[in-house]
Amino acid sequence: MSTVVAQSLHVFGLRSHVANNIFFFDEQIIIFPSGNHCVKYNVDQKWQKFIPGSDKSQGMLALSISPNRRYLAISEIVQEKPVITIYELSSIPCRKRKILNNFDFPVQRFISMAFSPDSKYLLTQTSPPESNLVYWLWEKQKVMAIIRTDSQNNAVYQVSFNPQDNTQVCVTGNGMFKLLRFAEGTLKQTNFQRGEPQNYLAHTWVSEDKIIVGTDTGRLFLFESGDQRWETSIMVKEPTSETRNLEVIRESESLIEFPTISSPVPSYEQVMMASNNSQLAMPRVFAIAAYSKGFACAAGPGRVLLFEKMEEKDIYRESREIRIPTDPQSNERSQSDKQDVLCMCFSPSEETLVVSTSKNQLYSITMSLTEISKGEPAHFEYLMYPLHSAAITGLATCIRKPFIATCSLDRSVRIWNYESNTLELFKEYQEEAYTISLHPSGHFVVVGFADKLRLMNLLIDDIRSFKEYSVRGCRECSFSNGGHLFAAVSGNVIHIFATTSLENISNLKGHTGKVRSVVWNADDSRLISCGTDGAVYEWNLSSGKRETECVLKSCSYNCVTVSPDAKIIFAVGSDQTLKEIADSSILREISAFDVVYTAIVISHSGRMMFVGTSVGTIRAMKYPLPLQKEFNEYQAHAGPITKMLLTFDDQFLLTVAEDGCLFTWKVFDKDGRGIKREREVGFAEEVLITKTDMEEKAQIMLELKTRVEELKMENEYQLRLKDMNYSEKIKELTDKFLQEMESLKTKNQVLKTEKEKQDVFHRERIDDLLDKQSQELQDLECCNNQKLLLEYEKYQELQLKSQRMQEEYEKQLRDNDETKSQALEELTEFYEAKLQEKTTLLEEAQEDVRQQLREFEETKKQIEEDEDREIQDIKTKYEKKLRDEKESNLRLKGETGIMRKKFSSLQKEVEERTNDIESLKREQVKLQGVIKSLEKDILGLKREIQERDETIQDKEKRIYDLKKKNQELEKFKFVLDYKIKELKKQIEPREDEIKVMKEQIQEMEAELERFHKQNTQLELNITELWQKLRATDQEMRRERQKERDLEALVRRFKTDLHNCVAYIQEPRLLKEKVRALFEKYVQRADMVEIAGLNTDLQQEYARQREHLERNLATLRKKVVKESELRRTDYVRIMQENVSLIKEINELRRELKFTRSQVYDLEAALKLTKKIRPQDVPETVPSEAMPSIAPTMRLNEQEETGRIIEMQRLEIQRLREQIQEQEQIPGFHPLSVVRLPSLLESEVDFEVQTK
Repeated sequence: MSTVVAQSLHVFGLRSHVANNIFFFDEQIIIFPSGNHCVKYNVDQKWQKFIPGSDKSQGMLALSISPNRRYLAISEIVQEKPVITIYELSSIPCRKRKILNNFDFPVQRFISMAFSPDSKYLLTQTSPPESNLVYWLWEKQKVMAIIRTDSQNNAVYQVSFNPQDNTQVCVTGNGMFKLLRFAEGTLKQTNFQRGEPQNYLAHTWVSEDKIIVGTDTGRLFLFESGDQRWETSIMVKEPTSETRNLEVIRESESLIEFPTISSPVPSYEQVMMASNNSQLAMPRVFAIAAYSKGFACAAGPGRVLLFEKMEEKDIYRESREIRIPTDPQSNERSQSDKQDVLCMCFSPSEETLVVSTSKNQLYSITMSLTEISKGEPAHFEYLMYPLHSAAITGLATCIRKPFIATCSLDRSVRIWNYESNTLELFKEYQEEAYTISLHPSGHFVVVGFADKLRLMNLLIDDIRSFKEYSVRGCRECSFSNGGHLFAAVSGNVIHIFATTSLENISNLKGHTGKVRSVVWNADDSRLISCGTDGAVYEWNLSSGKRETECVLKSCSYNCVTVSPDAKIIFAVGSDQTLKEIADSSILREISAFDVVYTAIVISHSGRMMFVGTSVGTIRAMKYPLPLQKEFNEYQAHAGPITKMLLTFDDQFLLTVAEDGCLFTWKVFDKDGRGIKREREVGFAEEVLITKTDMEEKAQIMLELKTRVEELKMENEYQLRLKDMNYSEKIKELTDKFLQEMESLKTKNQVLKTEKEKQDVFHRERIDDLLDKQSQELQDLECCNNQKLLLEYEKYQELQLKSQRMQEEYEKQLRDNDETKSQALEELTEFYEAKLQEKTTLLEEAQEDVRQQLREFEETKKQIEEDEDREIQDIKTKYEKKLRDEKESNLRLKGETGIMRKKFSSLQKEVEERTNDIESLKREQVKLQGVIKSLEKDILGLKREIQERDETIQDKEKRIYDLKKKNQELEKFKFVLDYKIKELKKQIEPREDEIKVMKEQIQEMEAELERFHKQNTQLELNITELWQKLRATDQEMRRERQKERDLEALVRRFKTDLHNCVAYIQEPRLLKEKVRALFEKYVQRADMVEIAGLNTDLQQEYARQREHLERNLATLRKKVVKESELRRTDYVRIMQENVSLIKEINELRRELKFTRSQVYDLEAALKLTKKIRPQDVPETVPSEAMPSIAPTMRLNEQEETGRIIEMQRLEIQRLREQIQEQEQIPGFHPLSVVRLPSLLESEVDFEVQTK
């Protein structure tokens, strides 16, 4: 293995389309996918640790973390096969615990995963068309259960476990919401979908049996045990006036330095899908996350809503809105929040909410801030910094500063700091950026855009262009090592520019294909280039000519580099090799082992070499290159690597790829060769700033200082005023309270005296009551003794009576026994007869009862289901009633205690009275406030009445003036009537012309109907031919089926014959086998008929084919003739239409001319009126009279307009019919003659009239 080692340090990027792509490991550390790694990022200390993907991985698809935060599951595609890797997060570094890669079921990829609450089981969902849900005991790599969730190839988005139950799972997808329970080795569905199926995008468990589900139409559902309990719809709100104002203000500002994480950024809301201002698109709920108070859900582009649970009811209300802020650096503010929230996660303490978006950005917000901003929507902040959202196309670094410059297809240029791992500058543009290069000083940058090449200054807070070159589609550019020159590629030409004079000093032409890479040698005397034409050229810049060349047309080169001594050129391309080139010849080729190298870089010491591959890996090699496969390969990106660079001191390797991620690697040589170059001078701290910016900032600082001083003075003055007011108020309040205290003391003494009087009165009363009670007790005892003696005498008399009665009853019983025996015999006979009748009736009744029982059981089942629900509702209702009753009982007990303790009740009455006095005082204050507000309203209404009186007076004056004008207009009425009569006489001949044109149009309609009939007849003929063709096709299919059957029979016969050959040494067995073959395959009827059938079938088939071919030929001739006839008719109709349109245009011109005459006459009349309105004679000549023809000719104009509109509709209908006829097979449309469009003719007419 190679001794050159690369160690990943930091990554700038996110892969947002990995399912469940962000979660918390603990309160400070989050985990997210970037490139082909999972990154553990500490939010406070800003460090990163990496969990690399599997070897030869083609990218991660889904992540899942266990509830105990110990395990991480990653779904990947490795060599076209799905793999699930489970890592143990508690170990340092994270180690692989299990790998699931042997599957007994068909699977293409795993798109969603979830751990059980106890982290022992893993739930995985495969992609369509299989759509299998697999329940794993992952420690033993055992499949416990598998079920197909969908059979219609609908998308499945999310699977999850019940947070309290290992056996219950939930699956959501397009038209799918399923609750499944694991029991006895199988997963069974426990709910039944009701209503219209929705596209369920996300869900979360809010309790043991309740699930919140979101759809693509902005609807949220609450399901309890599979039944819908609550529903709401999220509507997209338009931006508030404040956010609009913020946008207007910030549009005038230039780009500023990227804000820190704590700085607030303004919000602006836009909907992702294009929609009209009147109708906003429904938001899509891509993510839902539950927390203790309720849940948070994505509510369309750039928006998250928090819902809190109502205390009394099982419903949720919207409590807060959080928006993604606009980027002040963004060129299009409307695009900044057009990004859907794809995943969200709460920290374990629920203090922080982190979200990831569709544009590869990470945002966070502290939940305490959302509670502070009441009414106004809260805003997210960047968790780290804004990241690239598309493939990175350019990479550059410099010598004097620890800067990395990148450009991307997301139309942005970013400057990163690899020492502090921060974003220094960021700016977006209108066009895509393809390439970038940093000046060695770190103060300038050249960027190749789709339209131009721009040379820009890196200011303290801006990237500002100062020179533009008309180099279109520049895909590669590079500053020289000294920085005095830079090269820019345009197609197959390399332009060389001077940095000082900013002029184009030479153009290097020679490549026949696009130039893909250029590199300068150490002393900037030569430039090496390679391209898609398979050529590697070394250019001498002093002469502008090629010095060496190496052309290999079979290879399209991707990248080129040169050794530090400029003797050997290294090139990589599409032929999967690394080439060493010297003196126009290839010294040797080193195989890439089945991958394409896309980038190459060599260290300044010449000891280390790194190459990037098309699968996203990097390979570290030592130089000179070994012949064997000696290199270290590292998983880096999830897409082809586009650029690689080493810093000037050979300490760091930088790589970018199409996945939009930037990696920094620490590199070193284990052998100690190529010891790091010590920096003689540290990194420069100077920054560029323009004079205007400095002056503006100084001015702003002065203004702010003066403002601060003014505010201090104002605050001091206000504080003094407040102190004085408060001291006066305190004095007033103390006086009031002293008076009240004295009054209360007097009241208290009065109450005490009353209380003593009442105590004496109560004692006297209690003594009287005790005396009365003793007397009453004595009287009652005497009465009761007398009553007892009387009762005892009565008892003795009754005892004697009972003895007599007993003797009488014994005699009666004997008599009754005799009568009963006789009656029993009679009754038994009677009832036996009756029993037989009843038994028959019973049997019939039993049959009815059985039927009724069956019906009853069916109804009982239905009623039980309904009653269970009702019972639960009633139970809850009566439980509430019980609580109320218990509370009322407690209150009653308290009241009885109060009645016993009258002394305490008196004290409470005193307190209540004092409370009443205080409440009355509060009411008095409130009423005084109401009175003041009403007085203000009365004053306002009085002002309104005065204003309205003034307006009424103004309007009365206006009415008087209008009446005067009306009288003057009536004077001119007679004059205008005369002119109207004359104009009517002029219009009559034109109406006759319009009638003639109407008759022509009717004739044309009759011709069109005739053509319609001919077309329908032709269509019928064509359908008949199609039917015949279909019949022949069916016969051909039958014959082919027969042929297949015969081929299968022959195959079977061959196999049986082959089996017979095995017995060729045993004649007896061979004979039996041959006889069996004969009986199996040969039938006597077939033997006779086979010969005759084949010839007859072939003759019949040939005859039918000739007949059909003749029919087809005749039909084709008919279709051609009909098309020619139709063509002549269409030509004639088109010519007539053209002539009619011309006539219409002429009529329009005449109408326009008459209108202009009328307007001229009106204008002349108004002028004469203004000069001398009193001298108008009774008879005025026709030239001087004003005309109001447009008002009187309104009906005629409408009529002509309607006629023109009808003609336009008729012509449009004819054109549609022509298009339908063109689609009929065999019909050839007219390509030469075309009708002129009515719109063009109208425009020409208006131009001519103007």
